[in-house]
Amino acid sequence: MAKVKTTFFCQNCGNQYAKWQGQCNACKAWNTIVEELIQKPEKSDWKSSSVVKRSSKPLKINAIDTSSEPRLSSYDAEFNRVLGGGIVPGAVTLLGGEPGIGKSTLLLQIALTLPYKTLYVSGEESQKQIKMRAERIHASDTNCYILTETKTQHIFKQIEDLEPEVVIIDSIQTLHSDYIESSAGSISQIKECATELIKFAKETATPVLLIGHITKDGHIAGPKILEHMVDTVLQFEGDRNHVFRILRAHKNRFGSTNELGIYEMQGSGLREVTNPSELLISQKDEALSGNAIAATLEGMRPLMIEVQALVSTAVYGTPQRSATGFNAKRLNMILAVLEKRAGFRLGAKDVFLNITGGITVDDPAIDLAVVAAILSSNEDRPLQSDLCFAAEVGLSGEIRPVQRVEQRILEAEKLGFSSIFISKYNKISLKPESITIELVSKIEDIVKFIV
Repeated sequence: MAKVKTTFFCQNCGNQYAKWQGQCNACKAWNTIVEELIQKPEKSDWKSSSVVKRSSKPLKINAIDTSSEPRLSSYDAEFNRVLGGGIVPGAVTLLGGEPGIGKSTLLLQIALTLPYKTLYVSGEESQKQIKMRAERIHASDTNCYILTETKTQHIFKQIEDLEPEVVIIDSIQTLHSDYIESSAGSISQIKECATELIKFAKETATPVLLIGHITKDGHIAGPKILEHMVDTVLQFEGDRNHVFRILRAHKNRFGSTNELGIYEMQGSGLREVTNPSELLISQKDEALSGNAIAATLEGMRPLMIEVQALVSTAVYGTPQRSATGFNAKRLNMILAVLEKRAGFRLGAKDVFLNITGGITVDDPAIDLAVVAAILSSNEDRPLQSDLCFAAEVGLSGEIRPVQRVEQRILEAEKLGFSSIFISKYNKISLKPESITIELVSKIEDIVKFIV
């Protein structure tokens, strides 16, 4: 009989120690190190003899054929976009997000619409509870099988009997293996269960989708190595007070990490938002100062978003600078440029900036819209609702060009904007019919237009 081994793990960051100590050297947390058994005797493989193992001999890279394994469409355009075109056979995808944000609803919707045989394994809800949620989504597909189980050995036994084409686990923190003597959700259990699922996915070319809990800091709960082991890490974000949900890829071995998927939470589930620009721009009956529209990009998707600014006299002595959805340091830089290059005395005024819709934008092309919104609020002069902006502002007050400006112009024209302000240094060959391209070279040009 093999010797049972124990070691000490930090429950906060997953760092491993040979003996107990009060403080973790990695994350500096106190009283988070606990002893766990890491090995149990008589461990056997998950596979049965009926599962054919792939050849492990080395192949020349030019001789490897990928044409027989195309991506599987999830029949969800936003999910496909974030993954890079669909689900890759044998890939392991980890989806994280706040409690109640809609992780289980999203993957259940995908499982119910897939034409492939899908096994949805839940360790948090009963089969009847999942059926109630499926009825709320109004789905009646018969290719989805529901299993409520937390032991990996039992799950693999059902997988061998059912032979599903897609496996969904809700969630990885609820699983436990007989080969590790610790509670579900511990560092060693998460590593062991994830290792078994990844081995199964790679040897059978079955895609596995995992749901992961997050900590209070917003990181995936468990060891950091879990995110290194999987192929794709997705983050499901959104304010629970808003109806929008945003799906981002923090890691993707098979596609870009710049893509963005947007959903709207409804009583009947999550609805794909195919044109988010109309939802991110608020509808107003009258013109208001401090509002400007920016033409930005998230991955390959153009978005028209609304920038709101409020400039007022500082009442409490020290002026306040607050930005929601925008980099606060970049806001301070833009205010310094306005004061130095355009002569506006904003040092004694409060400045508040907000990106509507609850999203965060880091595209530098939003700079010009921020300048326009601040000037509009400072002068209390509303901008025309059919104007938009797409340019970066430099420290010397110059208006710098941005990438893929033609795609931004076409999106603005499609949504009915009459004019778009861009840098005159952008090289464009596009000649749109219904939108005017205003070329500006320095920040004074925008000041003259607004003031």
